[in-house]
Amino acid sequence: MKLHRVLLFLGILGHLGTAVALPRHAPVPGGIAVIDLGPASQQAPSARLGEQPLAVVKEQGRWYALLGIPLDTLPGEMEIAVSGGSTAGIRTVNIGIKNYPEQRLTIKDKRKVEPNPDDLARIEREKAVTEAVKRHFSSHAPATDFLLPASGPLSSRFGLRRIFNGQPRNPHAGLDVAVGTGAPIRAPADGIVANTGDYFFNGNTVFIDHGQGLISAYMHLSRIDVRPGQTVKKGELLGAVGATGRVTGPHLHWAVILNNTPVDPELFLARP
Repeated sequence: MKLHRVLLFLGILGHLGTAVALPRHAPVPGGIAVIDLGPASQQAPSARLGEQPLAVVKEQGRWYALLGIPLDTLPGEMEIAVSGGSTAGIRTVNIGIKNYPEQRLTIKDKRKVEPNPDDLARIEREKAVTEAVKRHFSSHAPATDFLLPASGPLSSRFGLRRIFNGQPRNPHAGLDVAVGTGAPIRAPADGIVANTGDYFFNGNTVFIDHGQGLISAYMHLSRIDVRPGQTVKKGELLGAVGATGRVTGPHLHWAVILNNTPVDPELFLARP
């Protein structure tokens, strides 16, 4: 077995046994690969997927790269390049299969399913803004021991293949928390408010930059209590649950983006 595969295997075992603050290792479409990069006694290494930098965090005396895997990734191998530290080189991650269920929803506001030309122009303008937020890579290391940002049962899970009013749309790229209008939404970890706004599909939205390409988003809010550039601490109030944007009722849609890729937010939560 090649050395880098041995190290990856050992890193996964260590992560499963002791590194409780890291997200769970789930190398499947929409998941996260947690890759051991060596002891933290060495200088911090860097890692890339092509031109995309990856988050590198220190946990339990070791460096780990966090690779967000796109939902449309086919089973097979992904390679990341590691530089610096004691284990520089190419690492291979084996991507498994994950099948997500289907969800059918009925939206009363038909414009949210079939936007008119003015709506489409607005959607394109908003997409340019949100894509820039998701691509941003700040230098500070993120905290990855997240709290659930609202108190309530989990409803629509990440990755559902969604059909609105009989028409297939993009998969569900977040996690829904079933809570009523006005319920508080709190930051799951420290970060900086990267953007706030009222978006066509997302409604009132807050984006938080947690560092190194780890971004979280909170959608359909009835109220926003923070401003862009504001530093927020874990547990600090961000706003309130609502039913703005494309929704069937009040709830929180929570999204987590890692290396410009939506990933399953539940991987950042402690197991019950």
